[in-house]
Amino acid sequence: MRSLDTARSVCEQFHPGLLKELEQIPHAERERPGSPVIDLFRIHGGVGLLIPEEYGGHGAAPLDALRVQLALGAVSPSLVAAVSMHHFTAAMLYALAVKSGRLTDAQTALLHRIVYDQQVMASGWAEGRTAQNILKPAVTARPVEGGFLLTGAKKPCSLAHSMSLLTASVAIHGEDGGEPELALALVPAVAPGLSVHPFWGNELLAGAESEEVRLEDVFVPADMVVRAGADDPHRLDDLQSAGFVWFEMLISAGYAGGAMALVEQVLDRERGSAAERAALAVDMEAAVALLEGVARATGLEPGDEESVARVLVARYAVQNALPDIASRALELLGGSDFINNSAPARTGAALRALAFHPPSRAAAAEPLLRYFAGDALVLT
Repeated sequence: MRSLDTARSVCEQFHPGLLKELEQIPHAERERPGSPVIDLFRIHGGVGLLIPEEYGGHGAAPLDALRVQLALGAVSPSLVAAVSMHHFTAAMLYALAVKSGRLTDAQTALLHRIVYDQQVMASGWAEGRTAQNILKPAVTARPVEGGFLLTGAKKPCSLAHSMSLLTASVAIHGEDGGEPELALALVPAVAPGLSVHPFWGNELLAGAESEEVRLEDVFVPADMVVRAGADDPHRLDDLQSAGFVWFEMLISAGYAGGAMALVEQVLDRERGSAAERAALAVDMEAAVALLEGVARATGLEPGDEESVARVLVARYAVQNALPDIASRALELLGGSDFINNSAPARTGAALRALAFHPPSRAAAAEPLLRYFAGDALVLT
């Protein structure tokens, strides 16, 4: 399939040998708890895809990043679901470093070691809670001498076992009882009080390590907490919105890659009539083209409401298309394939999970309708 071959070529450019090694692992082993796919991702330099070159990364353009996700999604839905969390966090965090130039020495030193040490960053944002605003902090921070004590939980939190660093949006509550301040905490995975607990009960996407991460009075030094600052109180809000655009684009591409793998099997094996195969491929290519259009339109500062609206439209359109595409592909592959090989059916079922990433379609409906009518886009 031409578009998937293009995606594989881009992935090979950034992560030589990764796809070949992943494909040598049986599908069931790729997707199981304790799967080796995240370690392979790290070994092949996956951590640095969206990290700027001055910090040792690839600094990949949005379209290239999208195509890497398509290629990885075609071989391991678990892997692409997990690393989407790392990538959108990297995109946002390093944008903060490059744009503001106001990070502490400790924060800057940490960011310079992420690629060098191939550290995977888990996301402690609100993402994962049904109908919850992705931008609303799930962790509270209480000021103490020298820093903050963090309390809260993220469930599910992908990369829970492989992470070196948890990046958590936090609400700093002061003694005056006023509106909490948004901040970003950088928490080592080995910090006392941080613990990982079983949460994921579905065999689908089990290799993503999506467990519960709890923080119980976890101390974080003040110089490892990024705050907005009085001179630019909205900088973290803007960067969160940019991270939101990255996340919706990358996670949608990951699931689309799984659907592309099913369509490719239909085409390669010439299942069904030419008209059926062509119709299936056209619908798949339309979904991919929609995501590529978002990637091409994503600039250096993608956090404006037009970018957010654009990526949400693409995400929901793709979300609508993928189950139908997967169902038709499985039908064309036939009953014997279903009996003898569970991998395609498991891939098709895993694509449904795109609907469970926030914001849910119901939660975004009224904000989008107001935006389409000419008002501001405000996700609640």
